[in-house]
Amino acid sequence: MRTGLPEGSVQRAKAEEVWPGIARSYALAKKYKIKTAFGTDVLFSRALAARQGAILASLTRWYTPAETLIMATSTNGELLRLSGLRNPYPGMLGVVQEGAYADLLLVDGNPLVDINLIADPAKNFRIIMKDGKIYKDTLSQ
Repeated sequence: MRTGLPEGSVQRAKAEEVWPGIARSYALAKKYKIKTAFGTDVLFSRALAARQGAILASLTRWYTPAETLIMATSTNGELLRLSGLRNPYPGMLGVVQEGAYADLLLVDGNPLVDINLIADPAKNFRIIMKDGKIYKDTLSQ
């Protein structure tokens, strides 16, 4: 199993416990129409964090590209709103509307047609905006 986690580490042992059941979990969630969100703790592994988009794209084994993107955006916003006082964002999330916290991406291509575009953000994300501030803009260059 290629985890990017150190051999013998607690994190790798936990991943090896969880990963064999992932396929069954997603298949059951899809079958019973369970609303799912996308989240990961790969931020604690530099190797896996760099593959976060590829991990999300791999969900198309069970979901359409549109369902996958909805899972990682608006459904995640819904989930955070449910956390009440623990929600660190006072405004709306997961929507494009005035007053909402805006994290927007301009992708060079159509991820609804080719979800793998999100696997390489350095190459395919032309604009990255977080909280209304632009962090990457290759269109202005």
